[in-house]
Amino acid sequence: MSEELGIRAATAADAKAVDALIRAAFAGTDFGHQGEAELVRMIEADGDALVSLVAERCGDIVGHVLFSRMDVEADGDAVAAAGLAPVSVAPDRQGQGVGTALIRAGLDVLREQGVAMSFVLGHDDYYPRFGYSPRLATRFVSHFSGPHFMAMMLDSAAEWPQGGRADYAPAFGRLG
Repeated sequence: MSEELGIRAATAADAKAVDALIRAAFAGTDFGHQGEAELVRMIEADGDALVSLVAERCGDIVGHVLFSRMDVEADGDAVAAAGLAPVSVAPDRQGQGVGTALIRAGLDVLREQGVAMSFVLGHDDYYPRFGYSPRLATRFVSHFSGPHFMAMMLDSAAEWPQGGRADYAPAFGRLG
């Protein structure tokens, strides 16, 4: 019998479970679980969270994704944009499509909100499957520019901007 995966908006009541999940998911990684968990708390406290979703199986939270507000200018105009970070999956549920389901659901919510672009700093062999492009990101000046910086237009038919600037929510700059 397969376990049904449910995805819903995170609530304040989920905060402790989400914090524990993030810490478990990032334990032993290069960035470190304390940084990711603190980042989520700061983004939410600043009011910069645009989309925060949890994945549940059998009543347990097994995944979380956060998209935060970004300050983006493209071709001289302000653009509604969101940064994806972090996506967290319980260690015993990794590799089972939980992260993929959360990211796809989050991108759908962003589209419904009228967000035009999303950026991510991550593995270039994982995020392009969702539409993220390192080539598009190179058109933007950002503190996080580099080989793992990617961007996508949420309307796949939209023209790519020629250039601009992409700044993550202030919490990213305060993270030690």
